[in-house]
Amino acid sequence: MINPADWIGHPVVLEGERVRLVPLERTHFPALITVGADKRIWEYMSVDGSDQSRLLQLLESAVLKRATKEQYPFVVIEKKTGAVVGSTMFHNIFPQHRKLEIGWTWYAPSFWRTGVNRECKYLLLNYCFDVLSAIRVQLVTDEINIRSRNAIEGIGGVFEGILRNERIRENGIYRNTVMYSVLPHEWAVIREQLVRGI
Repeated sequence: MINPADWIGHPVVLEGERVRLVPLERTHFPALITVGADKRIWEYMSVDGSDQSRLLQLLESAVLKRATKEQYPFVVIEKKTGAVVGSTMFHNIFPQHRKLEIGWTWYAPSFWRTGVNRECKYLLLNYCFDVLSAIRVQLVTDEINIRSRNAIEGIGGVFEGILRNERIRENGIYRNTVMYSVLPHEWAVIREQLVRGI
């Protein structure tokens, strides 16, 4: 039996050619609030992080939930400039089933379609399968978020289905959630494709 306290060690720092993923700390909050002020980031998200007080609340919650092993939030830093460009996290963490979700991923729009997301997902998936020995990593998004769906499919996520009326956004709109996953036997092929594409 896996001890939940030992499954994801702390600190986890993941480093690629272009980005470093470092554990979210309160010192990162001002930079993330500045990045998150762009409303385009939140168009399909369940919350509107362009609201400074709401984003601050969510970031504080993520730090606290790391302490209780519910989430493991990261800050995405561009190595060349040292700039904070966004955030991502592990959540829906179930050590006893060796499964977790990569989610709450968002970047400054200037980093969309630049390869940053691909490298981040490579680093996260590599950690999940090669360090944690996960048997399932899932990724979800809004059914109408075509940009996100294309990104998940582009990194090898396997479509599993659509959960209808899966949640209610803070603006009251019902959201259908698209479910994707990656399993260990798929990872070797996906890893090779991601490495070639980075």
